[in-house]
Amino acid sequence: MNTQKVKTCFTITFTSEQYERARKYVEDMKRHPNRVYWRGKEGKSDEELVIEQIAHRILSGFYNDDPLNAGRHIIRMD
Repeated sequence: MNTQKVKTCFTITFTSEQYERARKYVEDMKRHPNRVYWRGKEGKSDEELVIEQIAHRILSGFYNDDPLNAGRHIIRMD
């Protein structure tokens, strides 16, 4: 199976509740340094990790259980 790599830029919006949830998740992950979560995250700031977590949840559908509402999070994709 051939795979391709594409670099894409998303413009997203998120609530303060989503930010706080992601911040707490990152704080929890800090207590578990051997988890798979940390692969590829070396050298990233806490802020980068939080925003990355929010983006992951938005793009993977965690916040998109209502398809008509999903578009409010993903504003633009380049």
